[in-house]
Amino acid sequence: MAKLYFHYSTMNAGKSTMLLQAAYNYQERGMRTVAFIAALDDRAGRGKIASRIGLEMAATPFDESDDLFAMVDNLHVGEPLACVFIDEAQFLSREQVWQLAHIVDRLGVPVMAYGLRTDFQGKLFPGSQELLTIADEMREVRTICHCGRKATMLVRLDGQGRVVHEGAQIEIGGSDKYVSLCRRHWEEAIAGE
Repeated sequence: MAKLYFHYSTMNAGKSTMLLQAAYNYQERGMRTVAFIAALDDRAGRGKIASRIGLEMAATPFDESDDLFAMVDNLHVGEPLACVFIDEAQFLSREQVWQLAHIVDRLGVPVMAYGLRTDFQGKLFPGSQELLTIADEMREVRTICHCGRKATMLVRLDGQGRVVHEGAQIEIGGSDKYVSLCRRHWEEAIAGE
């Protein structure tokens, strides 16, 4: 039975690596998949999902105006899809999350979405909020803070390594711009301690 899965965590937990491994497992067994990545995240190149450990694959870029259900429905008609993968799922609109649910419920195709839960200010992304609300299964991908405890929060850094307190919710970057921390160290960093 198809389900909508949401794999979430902070930065540098291995979400893209997990997606790439899962997609490979399907493809190795001769099953057809499709992968999407947010168009605004072009760190690895437009339409490419890449992990920090060097794995990568081509993906279809999406932006907030795309109808993901229609795109998948068109692909599924010709030759059935075994799974749909979404990287950077936090950038989905609420409507697109429901489109993913329709892929599961109407087409019977599982959807595996991977993304951040919260931004650098500790606030939910709209796509993540909707996924947390309607996903059939949620799995936290764990990473650790510098103290060894589970990291659940992010801080954004400026060019000089100082913690940023305000700004746009979305600013693309990697470990040079974001640091994953436990709640205690995030709160201390935000307070300037």
